[in-house]
Amino acid sequence: MKKVVSLMFFALLLNSCDDGDLIQEDISFEDASTQSCSTNNIIYKLKEKEALLLEIPKSFFINEPSLANTPISIDINNSNRVVYRFYNGAVAVDNICETIPPATPIVTDQWNATAGKIQIFTTAIKTVNSTDNSSKITGYNHNIVFKNITFAKNNGTQVYETFPFGNYVTPATPLPLLFDKTVEKCSASNLIYNYTTSEALTLDIDPELIVNAVTAPNTPRKGIIGASKNVLIYRLFSGLLTADYFCNTTTPATPTISQQWNAVAGVTDASGIIEVTTTTNGPNNFKHTIVLKNVTLKKGNNDFSLGDNYLYGDLLMSN
Repeated sequence: MKKVVSLMFFALLLNSCDDGDLIQEDISFEDASTQSCSTNNIIYKLKEKEALLLEIPKSFFINEPSLANTPISIDINNSNRVVYRFYNGAVAVDNICETIPPATPIVTDQWNATAGKIQIFTTAIKTVNSTDNSSKITGYNHNIVFKNITFAKNNGTQVYETFPFGNYVTPATPLPLLFDKTVEKCSASNLIYNYTTSEALTLDIDPELIVNAVTAPNTPRKGIIGASKNVLIYRLFSGLLTADYFCNTTTPATPTISQQWNAVAGVTDASGIIEVTTTTNGPNNFKHTIVLKNVTLKKGNNDFSLGDNYLYGDLLMSN
């Protein structure tokens, strides 16, 4: 009997020993907000006496939505670091971002990630105008997940197949769209344009939509945006834009185009619709009021909507 009891005690003792790889300690920062340092590449989460740090170049946070199920994947290494720290007191931003951190609290333990992947999936943050359903991109949400991450700690290693870090938001400046609603037309082509000193919205319009004849009440001429006819393009420039830029045989090299958004091809009676209402504007003069309906502009994986009814502007013409 004594021999059986001794064997049971020995087995219990073996099961209670720490071999360094079997003890799984919980890391939980789900309720902590994601913050970043302005002077370095550290993104972090803080919780009382703990900090979870991610150090990677900010260039990985691209202001472009990811394709479905296709996040950016980055190797964890000496350049792309993940660190979990313990402190002997309440930790604050100064402990993370300052070149010379405060003397207290003191780091009492640190786990360094030695392997795994950092995955970043990006989506656009849009503000929608409830009145006209137009939208603006105001930022980008980068969802960060660690895959097969291995932490080296004092008593062994700890591995997570999937470890959600959380969301990191970067701001975006909405496009100005500050047009004065008066459009011009090139004399030698079907290009019409509206512009400011930094942006332009051009429309290579079907000439059948611009006819110097009054339209019947509530019966505008209609067309849809396409790839070769009724082509609508928004451009943002990095230099001073003037009227001399338009109506050239070749596109001028300056000012430089910093962004170009192309309108998505329309669907009859559904989206990408152009409506032109023509009225008289004095003897032998006509005013063509151009409205864009349910038009979406796209750049790469990004898009935004001009809304249900966007007044492109008035084009004045004469016979």
